[in-house]
Amino acid sequence: MANVTVIGAQWGDEGKGKIVDWLASRADAVVRFQGGHNAGHTLVIDGTTYKLSLLPSGIVSGTMSMIGNGVVLDPWALRDEVEKLEGQGVSITDDNLAIADNCPLILPLHRDLDALREGAAGKGKIGTTGRGIGPAYEDKVGRRAIRVCDLAHLYDLDPQLDRLCAHHDALRAGFDQPPVDREALLAELRDVADFVLRFAQPVWKRLKKVRKAGAKILFEGAQGVLLDVDHGTYPFVTSSNTVSGTAAAGSGLGPNSTGFVLGIVKAYTTRVGSGPFPTELDDVIGQGIGERGHEFGTVTGRQRRVGWFDAVLVRQTCSISGVTGIALTKIDVLDGLDTVKICTGYRLRGNVLDYLPSHAGDQAMVEPIYEEMEGWSESTAGARSFADLPANAIKYIQRVQELIECPVALVSTSPERDDTILMRDPFVD
Repeated sequence: MANVTVIGAQWGDEGKGKIVDWLASRADAVVRFQGGHNAGHTLVIDGTTYKLSLLPSGIVSGTMSMIGNGVVLDPWALRDEVEKLEGQGVSITDDNLAIADNCPLILPLHRDLDALREGAAGKGKIGTTGRGIGPAYEDKVGRRAIRVCDLAHLYDLDPQLDRLCAHHDALRAGFDQPPVDREALLAELRDVADFVLRFAQPVWKRLKKVRKAGAKILFEGAQGVLLDVDHGTYPFVTSSNTVSGTAAAGSGLGPNSTGFVLGIVKAYTTRVGSGPFPTELDDVIGQGIGERGHEFGTVTGRQRRVGWFDAVLVRQTCSISGVTGIALTKIDVLDGLDTVKICTGYRLRGNVLDYLPSHAGDQAMVEPIYEEMEGWSESTAGARSFADLPANAIKYIQRVQELIECPVALVSTSPERDDTILMRDPFVD
């Protein structure tokens, strides 16, 4: 039996939550390996909607869930999320949730800095969620982060606070803000410490034990490959690596353990915030797709930008992340369209490209080359076998996998967990 790594293969919001939840019900453990609470996952199970930002999606199904060291953790957001889910009847204890004790913390000063920078950036705004993710990662690599394990040693935190505040006080002064209130920060950390520490442990060791027992592990990524800090549409990206290779470093389990790489891909394309978007639709078709797909961010509530499926981008992300197979989601949103389009290449200054160039200016200038296909009037919603799909929907799926040079392993036909067509089982590679 193979382990499975799940990543988003577009700009995020591809429907990872539902797919991870569906897979988690068949796994023994789920580990989140990067990102923070800027990534929203919506699960719909038996008519009940659960909204997750930080917790692994397996927590709702009762699967052992872990937050790996590659995640930046806002302890107050975690507490709020746990309390909300418990209010919906989800049991969360140290038996089914573990947090890496070497996980860096997102602090109030990180949120402050995020907001100050975006507010002063003018036309250079990146479009962050304002939740302090980027500044927290900066402090991690700058070796001044406060980590989960430090919550058990708050009495001797002064040397770390000296390093942290020396950096942030200088930045805050540049924005005419007062220095960090160290005592207030310590008081907030004391308030949340016991809550977080009851889940804290060496996750790498827990994963080693799980793997040794022959259990199935599901590695859960956040955001999408096009938001990867190296391989995404830089600078309009997140502050971590979102590619599948991060699963090893961000969990503490080696690269020989990450198994089948499942790329989650929406049947069209969306993105939130600023940045290039070659197939974006600024017309009634795009508006209609967005309305039918309920394209609003789980975390921010911001309306997502909508466009046709971009096979160039997905082929690129599948190659970069070594995707074994894709899960195609939201095919039902395209029901009823007379025609559907797929981007098969770009034009840039008279040249035809089969990839997205790295320079932001070039990315903004590329023009999509489309292939047009006949749509379908029949409904795909709720289909649970390939035979239930309309002929033209099947042709669309087949053409997608040809263009992206990667097979379709799953097709999702609604937000409900069981409305999923299994074409290739990731756990039996």
